[in-house]
Amino acid sequence: MKNTIFSITIFGLLFTSCAIIRPGEVGVKQKLGRLSDKVHVRGPVFYNPFIGRVIKVSVQTNNLELTLNLPSKEGLSISSQISILYKLNQDQVPAIIRNIGLRYETIIANVFRSASADVCAQHYAKDLHSGLRSEIEKAIKVKMMETLNLQGIQIDAVLMKSIQLPPGLTNSIELKLQAEQDVMRMEFTLKQAKLEADRKIIEARGTSDAQKIISEGLTNEIIKIRSIEAFLELAKSPNSKIIVTDGQTPFLINNEKKE
Repeated sequence: MKNTIFSITIFGLLFTSCAIIRPGEVGVKQKLGRLSDKVHVRGPVFYNPFIGRVIKVSVQTNNLELTLNLPSKEGLSISSQISILYKLNQDQVPAIIRNIGLRYETIIANVFRSASADVCAQHYAKDLHSGLRSEIEKAIKVKMMETLNLQGIQIDAVLMKSIQLPPGLTNSIELKLQAEQDVMRMEFTLKQAKLEADRKIIEARGTSDAQKIISEGLTNEIIKIRSIEAFLELAKSPNSKIIVTDGQTPFLINNEKKE
């Protein structure tokens, strides 16, 4: 009896095998060359190793690194390192295996070459070193998604790194940037000088207006009244004083005796 049970167990193990699907993976059974439409997620998957297998595929975000030359609008060739962040649509993994196979990164790279050639050829080489780089990356991503989304491949981001322009163009860009900074510095200096000149004009105008107001407000009558008021205050002092006047404007001589 024990021998019978042992034989059955061995026979079952020979015709049954188990694949473990880990987190970030999915599995699809293939039996006698036919691919199942069912997608298996985390856990064990049993199958007959003699007539089938389980194809495991990552559905995590993956990074595809490329180094290639990009064309520019002026016809230059620009060397760049590219990172393409992508992942597979879990529900479309069976279709991806049927239509593209497991070497889908080759398809992604080819689609990128086509999309980047179309987009970069519309921009100047210097744009890759400016704020337009992010716009170029987004445009390439959108163009890639037009083709790959239908195939079940999602593009998360396209990142252009280590862009190397031709030496002559690099020097020209640096000279242009330096010239732009010089112009900005000169504009700032001129603006400061203009503000200082405006300040002095306003200050002089204010002084002139003040003098005009004083001259218009101090009439002879007011001056006489103020003089009389001043002498009245001085008359209250115990010191002797001599006042000389022509009948109109008095002139004071202090006659104080010093002991």
